[in-house]
Amino acid sequence: MLLRRERAMTAVAIMLDVAFHAGRTEAVSAADIAERLGQARRGIEPVLQALSRAGLLDSIRGPKGGYRLGRPPRDLRLAEIVATALDEEAGAETPAGRLQAAVVQPLWAELEGLCRDHLSRLTIADLIKRAAAAGVKRPTVEPLNFVI
Repeated sequence: MLLRRERAMTAVAIMLDVAFHAGRTEAVSAADIAERLGQARRGIEPVLQALSRAGLLDSIRGPKGGYRLGRPPRDLRLAEIVATALDEEAGAETPAGRLQAAVVQPLWAELEGLCRDHLSRLTIADLIKRAAAAGVKRPTVEPLNFVI
């Protein structure tokens, strides 16, 4: 888990972005998510698909389609998000050798367990609270005004 953090961080960032900008009622497009994350849409599509297949995101088709949360933010644990993102990368190669098998791999397993425990205590709702504490405000949509 720790070695393959890029995909896990992308998954958490996507979930937070959707929660922050759309929640469970509105939909946010993959293009908008990619733009805010500073990544290519093509690069985040596999992660979006994995999150949708797991039921963490709802995928909505059509002209006003996009993604919204599959469950309330308080029910979305970071451990589940990370596990979903990394599930498709399972079976990655690990260094071989007696020393690695006896020391490094057990150490890594212990560190991953500690990381998983910490992530299991955090939810997307907690991250939204952290954003508010950091002064990040949700965007407000102003109604169009066609007064001449």
